[in-house]
Formats: sequence, C-alpha cells, structure tokens
Amino acid sequence: MKPTDRRGALRAGAAAALAGALATACGTEPRPAPAAGHHPASAPASAAGHHPAPAPVAAPAPRRFPGQPDEITHGPRDRPRVALTFHGQGDPALADRLLAQAEKAGARVTVLAVGSWLDEHPDMARRVLDGGHDLGNHTQHHIDVNAMTEAEALAEIEACATRLRRLTGSVGTWFRPSRTPHAGPAVLRAARRAGYPHALSYDVDSLDYTSPGAAAVVRNVTGTVRAGSVVSLHFGYPDTAVALPLLLAELDRRGLSAVTTTELLS
Repeated sequence: MKPTDRRGALRAGAAAALAGALATACGTEPRPAPAAGHHPASAPASAAGHHPAPAPVAAPAPRRFPGQPDEITHGPRDRPRVALTFHGQGDPALADRLLAQAEKAGARVTVLAVGSWLDEHPDMARRVLDGGHDLGNHTQHHIDVNAMTEAEALAEIEACATRLRRLTGSVGTWFRPSRTPHAGPAVLRAARRAGYPHALSYDVDSLDYTSPGAAAVVRNVTGTVRAGSVVSLHFGYPDTAVALPLLLAELDRRGLSAVTTTELLS
C-alpha cells in the first residue's frame, strides 16, 4: 500500500471510531433533567419510554333538566342548597381571589364568562374548571342581548361558545343573558340553537355591581336567600371579595351549602 493510501485509510478508520464513540455516548448518557415546573410542549410519541401528557378532560356540556322551564330562576326548595353565580369579567386577580375564598370554605360556584374577557384572560377558563366550579356563557361582548335581533343574539352567544369550546372542549354548562335578568323569547330560541337548553336567571340579586359596600352585599343576599336560591354576584368588584367569606359563613350558619348550579338541579 502506498504511504498516501495508508494515511488515508488510517484517517478514515479514526473518523469512524470517533463517530461510533459519540453515538454510543449520546445513547447512554443521562439527559439533563428538565427544570422544575417545565413541561415540554411536545415530544415524539415514538421516543422510548415517552408518554405524552394526556389532553385536558373536556368540560361538561349543557344538559336539559326535565321539569325545569326554559329559563331557570331557582332550584328545588326542599334541599338545603344554594347556587352562587358570578358574572365573569373584570380583574382576573380579583376573580382568582373570589374562587380561592369559595374553595377554602368548601363551596363551589358557577361562573358565566364574557367571551371578550376570556380573549384577554384565557387561563381563567381552566382556573374555574380546575377549582371544581361550573363554567358557562355570558355572551361575547356583554351588551343588551334582548335589544338584538334573534340572528344578532345567536352570533353573540355562539361567539362566546366558540371561545369556551376552544379553551375547554365544551360550550360550557349554562347560558345567562347579558344586561338583563330575563331572556326574551328570541334570545331563548337563539340559546337553544347554540346548544343551551335553558337560560339561567336568578331569584336573589346581591346588587354588588352598584358597589354598596360589603355589609350591604351580605344583607342583600341573606335578606332573601333560601333553599334552592340562585344568587347573582359579579367578579371585578372589591366589595364582593370582602363580602364573600362573610356570606359563606352566614349560609353555613343557616345550614345552606353553596354548590354549582348543576349540583343544585341534579
């Protein structure tokens, strides 16, 4: 063999050995552990030992409650339960505070989310559901839905439903009309077309959106609440956050449990 050929063969052999060593090292060295709290967005499903994180379970869908009217204002009066329902918009930190207060007291609530609020704060949808609460639809822009044509109302309801479905896998469990306690016939028809068998109203109004002070919010609720009541409250008002622990304590003193609207009617 010529000297030049021999040197070339030696170089080729050394390169092959080095490549083999590197391949062996890459396959046996432990991979760096991911940082605490880090979850890779995706990884090949075929990787040895890799099991992709399961997708979030889809939220419950709307259901018809036999014997209940198209618009529900309260639940059964013969069971010691009430439903605290929140119009969902406003400062998400305040919303999270209210949810945490309810959870600390062992209560579960119903949140009727505004679609534009979910656009700004999409994490709130899963926050509500992960806390064991009901999540529903309060139209896309929170304007007077009764003043719209049926087609316009349908568009408002479906726009919010689209956000909920994208974020949770469901259009939510409930629909509440915006800017009115009661849905007109056209809105009820539109809600049914959007997949909601019932509209959710209420029989107790806290009037917290008028910022009357925490004591007044508590009085407004406890003055008329009874078994089966559906109570209207709002995210976004500091009075409500101050009032809620006091209200929950008073309900407990009366032997009334705060449950989701689905639980109230089941």
